[in-house]
Amino acid sequence: MLAHEVELLKEEILMKSGVNPKKCMVCGKCSGTCPNYDSMEYHPHQFVQMVENGEIEKLFQSKSIYACLSCFACLERCPRQVEPTKLIDAVRQVVEGQRGPHHLDPAQVPEHLDADMPQQALMAAFRKYKK
Repeated sequence: MLAHEVELLKEEILMKSGVNPKKCMVCGKCSGTCPNYDSMEYHPHQFVQMVENGEIEKLFQSKSIYACLSCFACLERCPRQVEPTKLIDAVRQVVEGQRGPHHLDPAQVPEHLDADMPQQALMAAFRKYKK
């Protein structure tokens, strides 16, 4: 991916999220409180730094964007109110937007369910991607 493309994607992610990643002190409190920490390749504080540093390609290829439960526990612990969840969601939206509409029919969902998948994750996916 070219530097110009990365910059455009970064701007789109920041616009969608409304988050200023420069406020992050990289204290890790957001990651320490994340209930799905063990399932994530990149943790909430790392997402913030990766967006800020333009490491967008790594995030686009990471399954961690789907591991976020959107529970906002990270926001509750953040001393600077950075809102990593909103950044993760914005990355997810951009990735899904590039895939095109309706890449998974709702009737196909049951075959992809995992017994360990939190119900909150399933409901969040329907709420976000049905648009």
